[in-house]
Amino acid sequence: MCEAHPEVYAAIGVHPHDADAFTEADLAWISELGAHPKVVAVGECGLDRHRDYAEPAAQVRAFVAQIGVARELGLPVVVHTRAAADETLEVLGREAEGHPVVLHCFSMPERLRECAERGYAISFAGQVTYPTAGDLRAAARETPEAALLVETDSPYLAPVPRRGRPNRPAYVAHTLRAIAAERGVTEERLDELTTANAARVFGW
Repeated sequence: MCEAHPEVYAAIGVHPHDADAFTEADLAWISELGAHPKVVAVGECGLDRHRDYAEPAAQVRAFVAQIGVARELGLPVVVHTRAAADETLEVLGREAEGHPVVLHCFSMPERLRECAERGYAISFAGQVTYPTAGDLRAAARETPEAALLVETDSPYLAPVPRRGRPNRPAYVAHTLRAIAAERGVTEERLDELTTANAARVFGW
């Protein structure tokens, strides 16, 4: 798809839900495909204690291994974390110090300051638009400009007013609009900012 469409880039990795099956063979294909010029990140990888579809120890092993290959490839690591903030930040502090990290679908607003101080990119998805997500909107207001990203998480987490339907990349405009309103800036300004941040983080 990346070769067929010049606007498409890829992140490659093994999700924590699949960590029980993670092997050295996975590291090999990530390393091999990671050399492709259209691959811009390793992930999403990380820890998920909400579902626990994979054993906790297996999730940690797969996460640490993928951070290692991301470092070898010189690619940022895109992190999935759910109900595992403390452990995720402990692993990142130990294994990814000084390495580019993208906190995908940001879900730990209570740790925003720590994440920002570490220099992590903080990416907000559609749930920031939900009425009950005041804490996430506050985090979106307070995130430093240089750290702010927006995303869709398609086909999940469709933003208001598309909530309850399959998400699509185009719907990121609704998320961006909501964050722009929270930050008191124009949509055009936030579009320019987040696009520039993505280009910097992913090396476009």
